[in-house]
Amino acid sequence: MSREVPAWLQPLAAAAAELRPDELSRFHPPADGGRPSAVLVLFADGPTGPEVLLIERASTMRSHAGQPAFPGGAADPGDGGPVGTALREAAEEVGLDSASVQVITTLPALWLPPSGFVVTPVLAWWHTPHAVRALDPAEVAAVALVPITELVDPANRTNVLHPSGYVGPAFDVSGMLVWGFTAGLLDRLLASGGWALPWDTSRLHRVR
Repeated sequence: MSREVPAWLQPLAAAAAELRPDELSRFHPPADGGRPSAVLVLFADGPTGPEVLLIERASTMRSHAGQPAFPGGAADPGDGGPVGTALREAAEEVGLDSASVQVITTLPALWLPPSGFVVTPVLAWWHTPHAVRALDPAEVAAVALVPITELVDPANRTNVLHPSGYVGPAFDVSGMLVWGFTAGLLDRLLASGGWALPWDTSRLHRVR
């Protein structure tokens, strides 16, 4: 049964349907190739306001090791599309019950050059939150529900510089430095949802 998303999420839900790939990332999928995958961008009502679910990938992972990320991963043949992939991966990684989630929309597929994934973000509302945890330490080191107020706090905003030359937005929240694809997508969604606040964009943090 479809539920009406809360008022605080409606501006993002409306804007998300119109977002173009170039508004979300400067990396666009190749004409052919790339491994299909999906991530779940899951928003919930928390004790202090809206939150978003993030995981910290295990340090032993082959790609993006130790980095904060949205739950998600590579598509399986039986998934039936990006929504199925995102929900299955979230169930496997943190024990998320798909019945507790209402999918709002899928965003344009984006390209992750370091891993070769073509990623479809799935925007969703967690209408019935429940306990979640890292189910497989070999994949997920930690799980966090990060308040939107922390993400948009100017004191928690910075840019990162990677040795590859990559420069992009980052968030220093919940004991994690969120950067790369995840931070770039969060940055754009926070702006689209009307939550973003001005911050010192000259701040720079070097990562390895």
